[in-house]
Amino acid sequence: MQHIFATRVLIALNVFAFLWTLTSSGSVERNQFDLGLSLVFIQNGEWYRIVTSGFLHFGLLHIGMNMLLLWQLGQLLEPALGQAKFTLLYFAAMFGGAAGALALTPDGLTGGASGAVFGLMAAAAVGLQQRGVNPMRTGIGTTLILNLLITFAIPGISIGGHVGGALTGAVVGYAMLEPRWTRTSPVIGWAVPVVAMALSVFAIGTML
Repeated sequence: MQHIFATRVLIALNVFAFLWTLTSSGSVERNQFDLGLSLVFIQNGEWYRIVTSGFLHFGLLHIGMNMLLLWQLGQLLEPALGQAKFTLLYFAAMFGGAAGALALTPDGLTGGASGAVFGLMAAAAVGLQQRGVNPMRTGIGTTLILNLLITFAIPGISIGGHVGGALTGAVVGYAMLEPRWTRTSPVIGWAVPVVAMALSVFAIGTML
């Protein structure tokens, strides 16, 4: 299934990072510490953690749920967007999730693909709405609302990461999936995710 190549690569990278934390030299906690996101690391110039933290997972349930959603959403969105735009959407939501996590829990150690996955869910919901389909009458809307409720109900979940990713994904998804953009200015679908990532980095910079 070539049309979901990017989805497969992203899942493989997440699984590889998870296995690395389990098998690399040093303790699992230390390996997680080396990939995780916290404001003190950004203050030390370790900006790469915005990306590495997006591939870090704390346990089988954590990565299992995220990869299941990524697989399902990838099959829906990647064929519609293409590999490059789908990847841009994913990373834009990841950056937005990182900014949200740092804004609400700057001293915590956060990680996971949840911010990116929430962004994909929100983008899919927006895309359905734009096409006249009520997302709440589909599994997408129900899944998004259920996961948001879980985010606020269960302690220890990164509220900022999930909400930041969802908001970024909704905005980027609107620009990418709205049919009229393709008739007026196709560059918008490429520019918006890049701008979203730049704004996320700028927002994080203001926290330093």
